[in-house]
Amino acid sequence: MPTLRVLQRNWPETEITWIIGKTELALVKDIPGIEFIVYDKSCGWKALLDLKKALRGRQFELLLNLQASLRASLASLTIKSPYKLGFDRQRARGLQWLFTNNQIATVPHQHVLDSFLEFPKALGLATSEIAWNLPIPDSARVKAKELLTCKQPFMAINPCSSVRAHNFRNWDVTSYAKIIDFASEKYGLNTVLTGGPSAMERDYAEQIVAASTHKPCNLVGRTNLKELLAVLDEAVVAIAPDTGPAHLANAVGTPVIGLYASSNPNRTGPYLNRELTVNCYPQAVYEELGKGVAEVRWGQRVRNPAVMEIIQPEDVQKKLTVALERQAPDA
Repeated sequence: MPTLRVLQRNWPETEITWIIGKTELALVKDIPGIEFIVYDKSCGWKALLDLKKALRGRQFELLLNLQASLRASLASLTIKSPYKLGFDRQRARGLQWLFTNNQIATVPHQHVLDSFLEFPKALGLATSEIAWNLPIPDSARVKAKELLTCKQPFMAINPCSSVRAHNFRNWDVTSYAKIIDFASEKYGLNTVLTGGPSAMERDYAEQIVAASTHKPCNLVGRTNLKELLAVLDEAVVAIAPDTGPAHLANAVGTPVIGLYASSNPNRTGPYLNRELTVNCYPQAVYEELGKGVAEVRWGQRVRNPAVMEIIQPEDVQKKLTVALERQAPDA
């Protein structure tokens, strides 16, 4: 989104086509002035054939390939353009460098968002102003208010990361419950649980509710992406591991306390809130690999099922205190 906003700000007359996944489309489809073409990866090779058909006879002046994967590289073959800009050789995963004829600058140890902003930089555009401006329709705000049965103010906790093999990003149920009770008892802050519709996420949320003395409002699996965005926009603070809703909260300006042990927050942490991150990644890397962060590959994951146990409730309580005191009237 910040990359798109840079392009729109500098080139207001430029026609932009965004080839996008089916799920992600639901979040951005109401952005005016953008043509969206869906690439439904769940359809396998048919998705590639459908994309080729949709783009038949069309020519673009410029292709920005911001997705370093073999699937995206194959999709780029359907796009006719004399100028195909991709990642530098070090970050061009999935053999992307074979499918582009221009590359962004090589900048070591960059946050993912900054790596995306290298694309407009390569085109000579200024990137000092970073903005998301994700639209939230009135209907989503109305639905969010209907679902929010707790009193304000409230914090949002998105306890789970996406359901993937060997992900190991979810903090434990008891620790979440301790934070919910701490927020209620010390700050009078209610809690709303958010998340997707998977059985794992629903079960996790139910366990957190059961373990909490001060019961949170459980919205896990009950919102679509726009409604989730509206809920996060209403929250005074959000807590989440390395997962999409943490970045959605960041995008709407809600302070985010990121819970990081298995992945490096300097690479994927909530961009505007990295100082609020509970960063146990260095400890995890040392305990698992016997090395310092500077000695491992940028983006190295710690794939230990117990890695998130390094994070202690007291660590999160301290960050929550910082986030809330910043918002106090006399701060």
